[in-house]
Amino acid sequence: MNILILPDSFKNCLSSTGVANALTEGIRRVFPEAKIEQYPVADGGEGTVKAFVNATGGKIIKCPAHDALGREIEGFYGLLPDDTAVIEMAAASGIELLKPEEKNPLITSTYGTGEIIKEALENGAQKIILGLGGSVTNDGGTGMAKALGYRFLDINDKEIAEGGGALSDLAKIDNSAVADNVKKATFLIACDVQNPLTGESGASAVYGPQKGATPTMVKQLDANLHHLAETIKQDLGTDVENTPGAGAAGGMGAGSLAFLGGTLQAGFDIVTQTLSLKEKVAQADIIITGEGKIDAQTKQGKTPYAVAQLAKAADKKVLAFAGYLGADHRELYDHGFDAIFPIAQKPMTLDESLNTAPTLLANAAERAFRML
Repeated sequence: MNILILPDSFKNCLSSTGVANALTEGIRRVFPEAKIEQYPVADGGEGTVKAFVNATGGKIIKCPAHDALGREIEGFYGLLPDDTAVIEMAAASGIELLKPEEKNPLITSTYGTGEIIKEALENGAQKIILGLGGSVTNDGGTGMAKALGYRFLDINDKEIAEGGGALSDLAKIDNSAVADNVKKATFLIACDVQNPLTGESGASAVYGPQKGATPTMVKQLDANLHHLAETIKQDLGTDVENTPGAGAAGGMGAGSLAFLGGTLQAGFDIVTQTLSLKEKVAQADIIITGEGKIDAQTKQGKTPYAVAQLAKAADKKVLAFAGYLGADHRELYDHGFDAIFPIAQKPMTLDESLNTAPTLLANAAERAFRML
Protein backbone atom coordinates (compact mmCIF):
# COMPACT_ATOMS: atom_id res chain seq x y z
CA MET A 1 0.00 0.00 0.00
CA ASN A 2 1.35 3.43 -1.02
CA ILE A 3 0.10 6.30 1.15
CA LEU A 4 0.77 9.99 0.49
CA ILE A 5 0.26 12.46 3.37
CA LEU A 6 -0.27 16.12 2.40
CA PRO A 7 -1.52 17.99 5.49
CA ASP A 8 -1.63 21.65 6.44
CA SER A 9 -0.87 22.73 10.00
CA PHE A 10 -3.31 22.68 12.90
CA LYS A 11 -3.14 26.40 13.74
CA ASN A 12 -1.79 27.26 17.21
CA CYS A 13 -1.23 23.57 17.82
CA LEU A 14 0.86 21.50 15.36
CA SER A 15 2.98 22.32 12.34
CA SER A 16 2.16 20.51 9.11
CA THR A 17 5.21 18.31 9.78
CA GLY A 18 3.88 17.45 13.24
CA VAL A 19 0.50 16.54 11.76
CA ALA A 20 2.13 14.29 9.16
CA ASN A 21 4.25 12.53 11.78
CA ALA A 22 1.25 11.82 14.01
CA LEU A 23 -0.81 10.47 11.11
CA THR A 24 2.09 8.24 10.05
CA GLU A 25 2.35 6.81 13.57
CA GLY A 26 -1.32 5.83 13.55
CA ILE A 27 -1.21 4.28 10.09
CA ARG A 28 1.85 2.16 10.95
CA ARG A 29 0.01 0.59 13.87
CA VAL A 30 -2.21 -1.04 11.25
CA PHE A 31 0.04 -1.29 8.19
CA PRO A 32 3.63 -1.35 9.45
CA GLU A 33 5.01 -2.24 6.02
CA ALA A 34 3.12 0.41 4.06
CA LYS A 35 5.08 2.85 1.94
CA ILE A 36 4.29 6.25 3.42
CA GLU A 37 5.51 9.53 1.94
CA GLN A 38 5.06 12.81 3.80
CA TYR A 39 4.96 16.19 2.12
CA PRO A 40 3.71 18.66 4.72
CA VAL A 41 2.15 21.75 3.14
CA ALA A 42 2.38 25.28 4.48
CA ASP A 43 0.53 28.40 3.36
CA GLY A 44 3.48 30.78 3.34
CA GLY A 45 3.41 31.54 7.05
CA GLU A 46 5.35 30.05 9.90
CA GLY A 47 6.52 26.54 9.03
CA THR A 48 6.84 27.07 5.27
CA VAL A 49 10.64 26.80 5.25
CA LYS A 50 10.69 23.66 7.38
CA ALA A 51 8.02 22.01 5.24
CA PHE A 52 10.01 22.54 2.03
CA VAL A 53 13.32 21.56 3.61
CA ASN A 54 11.92 18.35 5.11
CA ALA A 55 10.21 17.38 1.86
CA THR A 56 13.27 17.85 -0.34
CA GLY A 57 16.21 17.01 1.89
CA GLY A 58 17.33 20.64 1.92
CA LYS A 59 18.95 22.49 4.80
CA ILE A 60 18.27 25.44 7.09
CA ILE A 61 20.69 28.38 6.77
CA LYS A 62 20.85 30.80 9.70
CA CYS A 63 21.73 34.45 9.24
CA PRO A 64 21.58 37.73 11.19
CA ALA A 65 18.51 39.92 10.69
CA HIS A 66 16.25 42.37 12.51
CA ASP A 67 12.69 41.94 13.71
CA ALA A 68 9.86 44.29 12.79
CA LEU A 69 10.97 46.78 15.45
CA GLY A 70 14.60 46.76 14.38
CA ARG A 71 15.98 44.47 17.09
CA GLU A 72 18.74 42.02 16.21
CA ILE A 73 17.56 38.41 15.81
CA GLU A 74 18.77 35.19 14.23
CA GLY A 75 16.99 34.82 10.94
CA PHE A 76 16.92 31.77 8.68
CA TYR A 77 15.95 30.48 5.26
CA GLY A 78 15.81 27.11 3.56
CA LEU A 79 18.15 26.06 0.79
CA LEU A 80 16.81 23.26 -1.41
CA PRO A 81 19.01 20.80 -3.33
CA ASP A 82 18.52 22.79 -6.57
CA ASP A 83 19.77 25.97 -4.81
CA THR A 84 16.28 27.46 -4.56
CA ALA A 85 15.96 29.52 -1.37
CA VAL A 86 12.72 29.40 0.63
CA ILE A 87 11.99 32.36 2.89
CA GLU A 88 9.03 33.03 5.14
CA MET A 89 8.15 36.56 6.25
CA ALA A 90 7.39 35.24 9.71
CA ALA A 91 11.10 34.52 10.27
CA ALA A 92 11.91 38.22 10.68
CA SER A 93 8.73 40.26 10.23
CA GLY A 94 6.43 37.86 12.06
CA ILE A 95 3.72 38.67 14.56
CA GLU A 96 4.95 35.94 16.91
CA LEU A 97 8.22 37.83 17.44
CA LEU A 98 6.47 40.77 19.13
CA LYS A 99 4.58 41.03 22.39
CA PRO A 100 0.92 42.03 21.98
CA GLU A 101 1.56 45.50 23.36
CA GLU A 102 4.43 46.03 20.89
CA LYS A 103 2.31 45.69 17.76
CA ASN A 104 2.10 48.99 15.89
CA PRO A 105 1.83 48.91 12.09
CA LEU A 106 2.73 52.60 11.89
CA ILE A 107 6.33 51.71 12.77
CA THR A 108 6.82 47.97 12.17
CA SER A 109 8.97 47.19 9.14
CA THR A 110 9.73 44.37 6.71
CA TYR A 111 13.42 45.32 6.63
CA GLY A 112 14.46 42.02 8.25
CA THR A 113 12.78 40.02 5.49
CA GLY A 114 14.83 42.00 2.98
CA GLU A 115 17.99 41.18 4.90
CA ILE A 116 17.28 37.46 4.61
CA ILE A 117 16.54 37.79 0.88
CA LYS A 118 19.82 39.66 0.44
CA GLU A 119 21.74 36.97 2.33
CA ALA A 120 20.22 34.20 0.21
CA LEU A 121 21.04 36.01 -3.04
CA GLU A 122 24.62 36.71 -1.94
CA ASN A 123 25.01 33.00 -1.19
CA GLY A 124 24.14 32.14 -4.78
CA ALA A 125 20.37 31.60 -4.83
CA GLN A 126 18.89 32.64 -8.17
CA LYS A 127 15.34 31.54 -7.41
CA ILE A 128 13.51 32.45 -4.23
CA ILE A 129 10.17 31.23 -2.91
CA LEU A 130 8.86 33.89 -0.53
CA GLY A 131 6.00 32.96 1.77
CA LEU A 132 3.63 35.74 2.77
CA GLY A 133 1.93 35.04 6.06
CA GLY A 134 2.10 35.67 9.77
CA SER A 135 3.39 39.22 9.36
CA VAL A 136 3.03 42.11 11.80
CA THR A 137 3.72 44.83 9.22
CA ASN A 138 1.76 47.21 6.99
CA ASP A 139 4.53 48.98 5.08
CA GLY A 140 3.82 47.69 1.57
CA GLY A 141 7.15 45.88 1.50
CA THR A 142 9.15 49.12 1.57
CA GLY A 143 11.33 47.96 4.46
CA MET A 144 12.19 44.80 2.55
CA ALA A 145 13.01 46.85 -0.53
CA LYS A 146 15.17 49.25 1.46
CA ALA A 147 17.36 46.34 2.59
CA LEU A 148 17.86 45.47 -1.10
CA GLY A 149 19.01 48.93 -2.15
CA TYR A 150 15.83 50.87 -2.86
CA ARG A 151 15.65 54.38 -1.40
CA PHE A 152 12.36 55.95 -0.33
CA LEU A 153 12.81 59.72 -0.28
CA ASP A 154 10.82 62.72 0.93
CA ILE A 155 10.60 66.10 -0.83
CA ASN A 156 14.03 67.01 0.55
CA ASP A 157 15.64 63.82 -0.84
CA LYS A 158 16.03 62.41 2.66
CA GLU A 159 15.06 58.81 3.42
CA ILE A 160 11.73 58.44 5.16
CA ALA A 161 11.36 56.51 8.42
CA GLU A 162 10.46 52.82 8.69
CA GLY A 163 6.87 51.59 8.87
CA GLY A 164 3.51 52.21 7.27
CA GLY A 165 3.02 55.52 9.05
CA ALA A 166 5.91 57.20 7.27
CA LEU A 167 4.67 56.47 3.76
CA SER A 168 2.74 59.75 3.73
CA ASP A 169 6.13 61.50 3.50
CA LEU A 170 7.14 59.57 0.38
CA ALA A 171 7.91 61.74 -2.66
CA LYS A 172 10.22 59.56 -4.77
CA ILE A 173 11.49 55.98 -5.12
CA ASP A 174 15.12 55.60 -6.20
CA ASN A 175 16.14 52.16 -7.50
CA SER A 176 19.57 53.12 -8.85
CA ALA A 177 21.43 51.22 -6.10
CA VAL A 178 19.54 47.92 -6.41
CA ALA A 179 22.01 45.07 -6.99
CA ASP A 180 21.98 43.04 -10.21
CA ASN A 181 21.35 39.79 -8.31
CA VAL A 182 17.97 41.19 -7.20
CA LYS A 183 17.04 42.16 -10.76
CA LYS A 184 18.14 38.82 -12.23
CA ALA A 185 16.61 36.51 -9.61
CA THR A 186 13.27 34.75 -10.04
CA PHE A 187 10.80 35.31 -7.19
CA LEU A 188 7.76 33.09 -6.62
CA ILE A 189 5.50 34.61 -4.00
CA ALA A 190 3.32 32.20 -2.02
CA CYS A 191 0.13 34.16 -1.54
CA ASP A 192 -3.21 32.57 -0.67
CA VAL A 193 -5.41 35.68 -0.47
CA GLN A 194 -6.94 37.81 -3.22
CA ASN A 195 -7.21 41.14 -1.39
CA PRO A 196 -6.27 44.30 -3.29
CA LEU A 197 -3.83 46.72 -1.71
CA THR A 198 -6.35 49.34 -0.58
CA GLY A 199 -10.03 49.88 0.11
CA GLU A 200 -12.57 47.98 2.18
CA SER A 201 -11.02 44.65 1.21
CA GLY A 202 -7.46 45.94 1.32
CA ALA A 203 -4.47 45.22 3.49
CA SER A 204 -5.14 47.82 6.18
CA ALA A 205 -8.90 47.38 6.55
CA VAL A 206 -8.90 43.58 6.63
CA TYR A 207 -5.62 42.70 8.32
CA GLY A 208 -4.54 45.92 10.04
CA PRO A 209 -6.48 45.36 13.29
CA GLN A 210 -4.76 42.02 13.97
CA LYS A 211 -1.42 43.82 13.57
CA GLY A 212 -2.38 46.39 16.21
CA ALA A 213 -4.13 49.06 14.12
CA THR A 214 -6.90 51.15 15.65
CA PRO A 215 -9.75 52.37 13.39
CA THR A 216 -7.95 55.70 13.05
CA MET A 217 -4.72 53.93 12.12
CA VAL A 218 -6.53 51.82 9.54
CA LYS A 219 -7.67 54.94 7.67
CA GLN A 220 -4.19 56.45 7.82
CA LEU A 221 -2.48 53.24 6.70
CA ASP A 222 -4.93 52.73 3.85
CA ALA A 223 -4.34 56.28 2.60
CA ASN A 224 -0.58 55.78 2.89
CA LEU A 225 -0.66 52.54 0.87
CA HIS A 226 -2.70 54.32 -1.80
CA HIS A 227 -0.01 57.02 -1.88
CA LEU A 228 2.69 54.33 -2.12
CA ALA A 229 0.87 52.72 -5.05
CA GLU A 230 0.66 56.06 -6.85
CA THR A 231 4.39 56.65 -6.31
CA ILE A 232 5.25 53.14 -7.51
CA LYS A 233 3.20 53.75 -10.65
CA GLN A 234 4.89 57.11 -11.21
CA ASP A 235 8.51 56.08 -10.57
CA LEU A 236 8.61 52.35 -11.39
CA GLY A 237 5.87 52.11 -14.00
CA THR A 238 4.01 49.30 -12.20
CA ASP A 239 0.32 49.48 -11.30
CA VAL A 240 -0.18 47.31 -8.23
CA GLU A 241 -3.06 48.83 -6.28
CA ASN A 242 -5.90 46.62 -7.47
CA THR A 243 -3.97 43.47 -8.30
CA PRO A 244 -5.49 40.43 -6.52
CA GLY A 245 -3.13 39.49 -3.69
CA ALA A 246 -1.45 42.91 -3.51
CA GLY A 247 -2.92 43.40 -0.04
CA ALA A 248 -1.38 40.22 1.37
CA ALA A 249 0.83 40.59 4.45
CA GLY A 250 0.32 44.31 4.93
CA GLY A 251 0.87 45.10 1.26
CA MET A 252 3.89 42.82 0.86
CA GLY A 253 2.09 41.33 -2.13
CA ALA A 254 2.25 44.71 -3.86
CA GLY A 255 5.85 45.20 -2.74
CA SER A 256 6.84 41.81 -4.12
CA LEU A 257 5.39 42.73 -7.50
CA ALA A 258 6.88 46.22 -7.62
CA PHE A 259 10.28 45.75 -6.00
CA LEU A 260 11.10 42.10 -6.76
CA GLY A 261 9.31 41.57 -10.06
CA GLY A 262 7.73 38.58 -8.37
CA THR A 263 4.91 36.31 -9.47
CA LEU A 264 2.06 35.78 -7.02
CA GLN A 265 0.90 32.17 -6.83
CA ALA A 266 -1.22 30.10 -4.49
CA GLY A 267 1.05 28.41 -1.97
CA PHE A 268 -0.25 24.95 -2.85
CA ASP A 269 0.47 25.51 -6.55
CA ILE A 270 4.09 26.35 -5.71
CA VAL A 271 4.35 23.26 -3.52
CA THR A 272 2.85 21.11 -6.30
CA GLN A 273 5.34 22.35 -8.87
CA THR A 274 8.41 22.35 -6.62
CA LEU A 275 7.81 18.89 -5.17
CA SER A 276 6.33 17.28 -8.33
CA LEU A 277 3.21 16.31 -6.40
CA LYS A 278 1.20 15.29 -9.48
CA GLU A 279 3.65 12.48 -10.13
CA LYS A 280 3.63 11.42 -6.47
CA VAL A 281 -0.18 11.43 -6.33
CA ALA A 282 -0.30 9.23 -9.45
CA GLN A 283 1.85 6.61 -7.68
CA ALA A 284 -0.15 6.59 -4.43
CA ASP A 285 -3.12 4.42 -3.46
CA ILE A 286 -4.57 6.70 -0.79
CA ILE A 287 -4.11 10.44 -0.20
CA ILE A 288 -4.31 11.85 3.34
CA THR A 289 -4.79 15.50 4.21
CA GLY A 290 -5.93 17.54 7.19
CA GLU A 291 -6.27 20.92 8.87
CA GLY A 292 -7.29 22.24 12.27
CA LYS A 293 -10.79 23.15 11.11
CA ILE A 294 -12.66 21.67 8.17
CA ASP A 295 -16.03 23.04 7.09
CA ALA A 296 -17.78 24.30 3.96
CA GLN A 297 -15.31 27.22 3.79
CA THR A 298 -12.54 24.69 3.16
CA LYS A 299 -13.57 24.62 -0.49
CA GLN A 300 -12.60 28.29 -0.82
CA GLY A 301 -9.07 27.27 -1.79
CA LYS A 302 -7.72 25.91 1.50
CA THR A 303 -5.04 23.22 1.48
CA PRO A 304 -7.26 20.14 2.09
CA TYR A 305 -9.52 21.19 -0.78
CA ALA A 306 -6.54 21.74 -3.10
CA VAL A 307 -5.23 18.29 -2.14
CA ALA A 308 -8.62 16.72 -2.82
CA GLN A 309 -8.82 18.30 -6.29
CA LEU A 310 -5.32 17.12 -7.17
CA ALA A 311 -6.11 13.61 -5.96
CA LYS A 312 -9.47 13.34 -7.68
CA ALA A 313 -7.92 14.37 -10.99
CA ALA A 314 -5.91 11.15 -10.64
CA ASP A 315 -8.94 9.15 -9.38
CA LYS A 316 -7.48 8.58 -5.90
CA LYS A 317 -9.21 8.12 -2.56
CA VAL A 318 -8.95 11.10 -0.19
CA LEU A 319 -9.19 10.91 3.61
CA ALA A 320 -9.10 14.09 5.74
CA PHE A 321 -8.56 14.64 9.46
CA ALA A 322 -9.55 17.71 11.47
CA GLY A 323 -9.50 18.98 15.01
CA TYR A 324 -12.92 20.51 14.44
CA LEU A 325 -15.63 19.71 11.90
CA GLY A 326 -18.13 22.41 10.99
CA ALA A 327 -21.77 21.40 10.84
CA ASP A 328 -21.69 22.03 7.08
CA HIS A 329 -18.62 19.88 6.38
CA ARG A 330 -20.69 17.25 4.56
CA GLU A 331 -20.81 19.59 1.55
CA LEU A 332 -17.21 18.58 0.92
CA TYR A 333 -18.23 15.04 0.02
CA ASP A 334 -19.38 16.55 -3.28
CA HIS A 335 -15.97 18.14 -3.77
CA GLY A 336 -13.51 15.28 -3.82
CA PHE A 337 -13.41 14.11 -0.20
CA ASP A 338 -14.21 10.43 0.45
CA ALA A 339 -14.17 10.54 4.25
CA ILE A 340 -13.54 13.22 6.88
CA PHE A 341 -12.62 12.29 10.45
CA PRO A 342 -12.69 14.39 13.60
CA ILE A 343 -9.86 13.53 15.98
CA ALA A 344 -11.68 14.00 19.30
CA GLN A 345 -12.39 10.78 21.23
CA LYS A 346 -14.66 12.28 23.86
CA PRO A 347 -16.07 15.64 24.96
CA MET A 348 -13.07 17.80 25.84
CA THR A 349 -12.00 21.38 26.28
CA LEU A 350 -10.09 23.26 23.60
CA ASP A 351 -6.97 23.26 25.77
CA GLU A 352 -7.18 19.49 26.23
CA SER A 353 -7.59 18.99 22.49
CA LEU A 354 -4.61 21.23 21.69
CA ASN A 355 -2.38 19.60 24.28
CA THR A 356 -3.11 16.04 23.16
CA ALA A 357 -3.41 16.62 19.41
CA PRO A 358 -0.56 14.29 18.34
CA THR A 359 -2.08 11.38 20.24
CA LEU A 360 -5.58 12.19 19.01
CA LEU A 361 -4.39 12.36 15.40
CA ALA A 362 -2.51 9.07 15.62
CA ASN A 363 -5.50 7.33 17.20
CA ALA A 364 -7.88 8.74 14.57
CA ALA A 365 -5.61 7.56 11.75
CA GLU A 366 -5.45 4.10 13.34
CA ARG A 367 -9.25 3.89 13.53
CA ALA A 368 -9.64 4.98 9.92
CA PHE A 369 -7.11 2.50 8.57
CA ARG A 370 -8.45 -0.42 10.60
CA MET A 371 -11.51 -0.14 8.35
CA LEU A 372 -9.26 -1.12 5.47
